[in-house]
Amino acid sequence: MKRFALFFTILFMASWSFGQNTSIDGQPCPGAATLTDVDGNVYNTVQIGQQCWMKENLKTTRYADSTSISKGSGKSSTTGYWYYPDDNFSNTATYGLLYNWKAVMRNSSSSSANPSGVQGICPTGWHVPSDEEWGHLERYVLGQSKYRLVTIAKALASTEGWESCSPPGTVGNCQSVNNITGFSAMPAGNYHGRFLSFSHFACFWSATQSSCTRACGRALGYGGTIVGHGYSKKYDGFSVRCIRD
Repeated sequence: MKRFALFFTILFMASWSFGQNTSIDGQPCPGAATLTDVDGNVYNTVQIGQQCWMKENLKTTRYADSTSISKGSGKSSTTGYWYYPDDNFSNTATYGLLYNWKAVMRNSSSSSANPSGVQGICPTGWHVPSDEEWGHLERYVLGQSKYRLVTIAKALASTEGWESCSPPGTVGNCQSVNNITGFSAMPAGNYHGRFLSFSHFACFWSATQSSCTRACGRALGYGGTIVGHGYSKKYDGFSVRCIRD
């Protein structure tokens, strides 16, 4: 009986370890190494824990059903807009586009679920991550010893494009050791009635609102070591990362 119990314990532990296999972390998602949006833009993907993320910022100007999104000429919480990062077309290929929350969500309601269930601006088969899904990513990265070689911000930030910063552990310091997760967050800055923080901050929307006028987002800064969690005006222009259904 004891030998049987021991065998069962070993089998259970092996099964648990297989289910928590982290060997593919930082690699293209199995079965979905790339995805293509309706505009024909091709994006690489990255597996981090049980989540499959876009490895690049979204740059579509249309929804999956080909409905166009307007180019922003000002700020709005009621009309969906996209913007060039730092108001410069040439930034699009590397940094994607910025979007206000209305464009990101389209006509979907706020969601705190995991998964969010909000396709919104994302390609078919992908969705806008909820605040909880962003939190899940952060908790996973913080829980893996291999990612503790650097701060969480450096683990998620790209290895280029950031303003330099002297203090050790910050995103802008020794950028070559950034991005151990493969998430590759790029500092596209944001739009807040004017263009701000290009090369200084990476700001991302979630599918979760905090009030009638604000929604939850995440941010990494060149001088920071953590992932910022805040509530921004829905008219702000942020980057978007989609996550696989």
